Amino acid sequence: MRSIRPSFTTRGHRGGRRRTFPLPAAVALVSALVLTATACESGGAEAGGDASASAADAGNGEIRIPDHIKDKLKEHGIDVDQWRNGAWKNWNKDDWLREAQDFVNPIIEDLWDPDRMRDAEEPDQKIDEGDLSGDQGVTDPEPQPVRAEAVPPSYHENAATAGKVFFDSPEGTSVCSATVVQDPAHPGKSNMVWTAGHCVHAGKKGGWYRNIAFVPSYNDSGRSAAELEGATKEQVAPYGVWWGDWAQTSDQWIEQGGATGGDGASYDFAVIHVTPEKGGDGKSLEETVGAALPVDFEAPAVQEMESVTATGYPAAPPYDGQKLFRCADKPGRLSLAASDPTMYRIGCTMTGGSSGGGWVAEGADGKPALVSNTSIGPVTAGWLAGPRLGEEAKGVFDAVSGKFAGR
Repeated sequence: MRSIRPSFTTRGHRGGRRRTFPLPAAVALVSALVLTATACESGGAEAGGDASASAADAGNGEIRIPDHIKDKLKEHGIDVDQWRNGAWKNWNKDDWLREAQDFVNPIIEDLWDPDRMRDAEEPDQKIDEGDLSGDQGVTDPEPQPVRAEAVPPSYHENAATAGKVFFDSPEGTSVCSATVVQDPAHPGKSNMVWTAGHCVHAGKKGGWYRNIAFVPSYNDSGRSAAELEGATKEQVAPYGVWWGDWAQTSDQWIEQGGATGGDGASYDFAVIHVTPEKGGDGKSLEETVGAALPVDFEAPAVQEMESVTATGYPAAPPYDGQKLFRCADKPGRLSLAASDPTMYRIGCTMTGGSSGGGWVAEGADGKPALVSNTSIGPVTAGWLAGPRLGEEAKGVFDAVSGKFAGR
């Protein structure tokens, strides 16, 4: 989620103290919509391991890298061994892959250990004074805040399609929320995850994030942050760690999106195709978690929706990112620019970290369907907004599904 921030935070090394600088009231009124995919300083090379695209062992102790991944890395001057040993931390803009076809994400086995997953926090905040002054489309009155309710554990029993997306950005180790969705090319055997565009790509001033992985039913038993300090990986990620072997977002997000501001928010969605970190048991993600949601691309109007439920792992205060929450509310409309599609907006107190989490409503068949994802919201945590999923979203979805059809 990107939020309207009346202050910004500077961060030092992990464990360092944060300093908050207040803004003048006039600035606060038009302050930035800031990415709140939460982040902290990188876990560093000590969290490393072996790199692969499928984490498959060749039988002689060596990691097998699929040829197409090797070729793509080589094409961009990336040495696999150097990448594994920390070259992925080089965020030089000239070397940062940003085009839609440039996505690469070699698995670094055991990079996402329990400590690194637990320590992902909110990013440094930036200010842009022009974010909301250009509202020209149809915007309904601001909704009343709806207090987020904790999803009772086990999360697998009560929200089986929900999980967390972890990734590395120039700012550090980051986290979003995401949803397992159905794949028409593989009925009952989907490996597709829906999230926000800003959870996989930096937008107009950057490129693809790295080490993107999905953890379904993260912290399934709802342990506290203190209890998680001694947790095993199996306790934190009982259904495994699934690395993105392909991701796609909208062209509009790549060209317009950014770390601050509402630009591109109406197109802030993405689809990740995943594969198990350690090779798995032959089961798909959908088979492993036992559920997947259909995606409704008919973009229902707000007048046709009685209620929508947003789910995610909020990590910015007063939350800590370790537990799953949800809000249910009747949506309204939010327009950031007359030329862009109007977004959905609901009252909800969830904060950063809930970015990318699924919005679910009753579909035309009367069954639950994903209709949006969390994109932006205010620092006061009173509401959330998400894009309506129309032809652009369907194009992204179909492209990812088609890429793996027949495999």
